[in-house]
Amino acid sequence: MVGSVTDEMKPVSTEKEAAAVVQPTGEEAESWTAAGAELHRLSQQGRAMTLLRDVTLLPVLVLLVVVSSLINPYFFGANNFWGIGQYASAIGLITAGEALVLMIGSMDLSLGGTYGFAPMLAAWLVVPASAFGAGIGLPAWVGLIVLVLAGAAVGLVNGLLIVKAHLSAFIVTLGMLIGLAGVQDGIVNGETISALPTSFSYVGGSFWGQVPVSLVATAVVFVAIGLFLRYRRAGRAIFAVGGNAVAARAAGINVDRVKIGVYMAAGVLAAMGGYLEMGRDAAITASQGYDESVIFIAFASAVIGGVSLLGGKGNMIGVATGVLVLAVVQNILDLQNVNVFWEQAVYGLVILIALVVARVIGDKETQT
Repeated sequence: MVGSVTDEMKPVSTEKEAAAVVQPTGEEAESWTAAGAELHRLSQQGRAMTLLRDVTLLPVLVLLVVVSSLINPYFFGANNFWGIGQYASAIGLITAGEALVLMIGSMDLSLGGTYGFAPMLAAWLVVPASAFGAGIGLPAWVGLIVLVLAGAAVGLVNGLLIVKAHLSAFIVTLGMLIGLAGVQDGIVNGETISALPTSFSYVGGSFWGQVPVSLVATAVVFVAIGLFLRYRRAGRAIFAVGGNAVAARAAGINVDRVKIGVYMAAGVLAAMGGYLEMGRDAAITASQGYDESVIFIAFASAVIGGVSLLGGKGNMIGVATGVLVLAVVQNILDLQNVNVFWEQAVYGLVILIALVVARVIGDKETQT
């Protein structure tokens, strides 16, 4: 306290008197200086810990690359690396969507269905009836708009049911996953659409030199999301809502709007990821997404990349590293022709090892 109780009770009538009231003197000035220095030290320490969490999976990734190169000499081939990039691009976008949902403290299983349904719907409307399409023959650019709107619509329905109707996120998104899978199968009677116009599958299947266009596109999306989360008020609101929704609402944040917006963004990202996968394969099957365990790969990539299942924490650097770890694992399994029945067991083992390493190097949040 500065001054006596009597002084505090007096009204302050001039700027000079006001300065005298708040101006620390003697031991108080030293105490204020020490407190400022301590706050600066804690701030620096916090930034260092954040950087450490961002790169906590890099040792795992480096170890995987070294082991893979020793196991198979073809691993370091340029074509193989770009193949990893193409695969990681498609998985990366759906993982980014799942990461955003996890950051608000929720979950979305339906992204696996959107990953297949949205590009299938768009392709069905673009290709002729002879190629198992609807026969409408929409231009490729209109098909892309349909794809994005389909992803956003699925996210909107999920958001309204979960946020406004207060239904369980697990049940709603699981039901949506199953429903989308049925529609995806039904509109093409289980057939595969392969007669895709080049202009429609360009981003997913084309290269600039040796660099996949999909890899460049995904990198741009990741950077944009990272900057949005860090520097935009709406981005920071996502962490606030995930950390403590009650406090966020008390601070004036429209929690419902943030949550519904995140579900819609996640749906769009999953649709775009499925679009890149369709371009990579130059076809889309009736089982893309829901029958490929892609949602579990997305979950695993996000979690081992440092996104907390409790919400409020995560960053795109960690998510990207998690995606690359699992992409390298998938690649070496393919190069070694590992029996498909053993792939899931290997995946599970790698995920557990990655989590342990991240836990040891990082902090306790990795285990949530």
